[in-house]
Amino acid sequence: MEHHHMARRLGMAGFLVAVPFTAFYGMQLVFGGLPWETSFSAALGNALCIGAVYYLLCALTGRALLSAAAVHLLFGLWGAANFFVAEFRGNPVLPWDFTALGTAAAVSGTYRLHLTWQMEAVLVLLAGFAVWGIVFRKKGWLRLKGWSRAAVLVLGLLCLAPVWKPENLKRFGIEADVWDQAKAYRESGAVGAFLCNLEFLNVEVPEGYSPERARELLVEAAAAADGGSGTQLAAAKEPVPVEVKESERPHIIAIMNESWADFEEAGNLELTHEVMGYIRSMDAVFGHAYTSVFGAGTSASEFEFLTGNTMAFLPPGSIPYQQYILGPSRSMASILKENGYRCLAFHPGERTSWQRNQAYPLLGFDEFLSGEDMDVEMEELHGYVSDRADFAQVIREFEEREPGERLFLFNVTIQNHGSYTDPDYETVVQVADEPGAYPMAEQYLTLERETDLAVEELIRYFSAQEEPVLIVMFGDHQPSVEQEFLDKAYGVKQKDMTMAEYMGKFRVPYFIWSNYGLEAEAPEITSLNFLGNYVLECAGVDAGEYGDFLGQFQKEIPALTFSGYFDGDGKAHSHLETNGFDERIGEYQIVQYYKLFGESAR
Repeated sequence: MEHHHMARRLGMAGFLVAVPFTAFYGMQLVFGGLPWETSFSAALGNALCIGAVYYLLCALTGRALLSAAAVHLLFGLWGAANFFVAEFRGNPVLPWDFTALGTAAAVSGTYRLHLTWQMEAVLVLLAGFAVWGIVFRKKGWLRLKGWSRAAVLVLGLLCLAPVWKPENLKRFGIEADVWDQAKAYRESGAVGAFLCNLEFLNVEVPEGYSPERARELLVEAAAAADGGSGTQLAAAKEPVPVEVKESERPHIIAIMNESWADFEEAGNLELTHEVMGYIRSMDAVFGHAYTSVFGAGTSASEFEFLTGNTMAFLPPGSIPYQQYILGPSRSMASILKENGYRCLAFHPGERTSWQRNQAYPLLGFDEFLSGEDMDVEMEELHGYVSDRADFAQVIREFEEREPGERLFLFNVTIQNHGSYTDPDYETVVQVADEPGAYPMAEQYLTLERETDLAVEELIRYFSAQEEPVLIVMFGDHQPSVEQEFLDKAYGVKQKDMTMAEYMGKFRVPYFIWSNYGLEAEAPEITSLNFLGNYVLECAGVDAGEYGDFLGQFQKEIPALTFSGYFDGDGKAHSHLETNGFDERIGEYQIVQYYKLFGESAR
């Protein structure tokens, strides 16, 4: 009898200890990580976090097997969620994503979910684990009573320590990696790395910050701009914006085109059809800018363009519209509104996506139109409103403006949104030497060709207008397609990239066109947080003290993003470097913090 009780206790203890580990390794395998990619210490740290859930559930129910099934299911789903989110956008689930569930739901219908061999393997392993558990259950070893329930309750509370204070996870070698979140989730565990990211939820006060110091920097920049030659937006070659009289200021149409990229730029691809033939032939300012996101994160790019702020000083993966635009904020819209413009925002998707409906009024827009407000003939491509229909609505809004009204229309398109796996969408653009090799990229490139055709119709319409019109279009980020295609387009594999080549992942095209002849030159190097300033200057609109600061800053650092920055000599740098630019970048961080958080508190 005593031997039987001892075996029972050992079996119970073994089961209770094993569950958090099997749930962890199952989660990692579903995510796509292999067991040897995670050190034992990191596995132990994650198992403690999982154990907090498991042991408290055991204490609550008294059923170790049922609780084990629930925990394996819960963390298996967590692994799958991270796998699919990372596959679609490049990064796994981050803490800030839970504020964007509505946006995710709005676009999730176009993504195709599939079982990987890892997921199938985990299902088989779980079936075997269930058989093992049933054997123990028949012997009555998995019912928890009395002291055993109290013991697992205490154990569960102890395991909560790294959950409540994720910094404790560093003792297990668990850390977040803001530059490669997917790698961190594989090596540090999808639970531990997620918890470590919680420390980035709050924006830290910059070193040396004070409202007085921020004001001093702004005054210095304004004085330098007044005493110099005005805003200069490239170090190697100054752009030359056209002089525009106040009475002749143009209507401004800014189009942020979803996933618009220039994969032909490097000269490594030969395509069966041109995808930017018309746009390249336009009499316009054409260039490229650097953005802070890849594959997803549209709202981050529009935030940078509209406000002049950079994601480089904000937590990785954060969503400014939902976290930081909580009161009236400076933007292109607020500046143009002060200059007599009517400011209209239009996005043919869900009104609540990224909480634009709440952010746009705070940025100075008079009105926001969404897909439900469109009154033109609707056309969809691979499940999204086409650029042709989108631009038709833009034209409708221009035509219906009040007489004498100056219009600023900010349009975010959606046609080229991922995923690119619609089996019913016919693709016509292929890589000439490997037709059919990259179905996702081919679908994307076919959509990009449709964008080019739609732009031709848009420009043809506004070319015939008598009132001056300025149009800028830029991409928000590159699309998430096959890595093999990206390697081919870039001419280098990601693991072999230099810093400059790595920054190329965040490079998007833009053009600025007008119907009155725009005598301007594109900055050789720029980023989206500076591009809006340039557009205002081309339109003859004073961007104010912050605009002066951005212009002076860009003389030394012409492009700055979350991923890195370029100096005036065109050399790329990582934010992990320590060099002579740190002080200047710190000044930008001080001014941005003041504009986002300090100015309204005065």
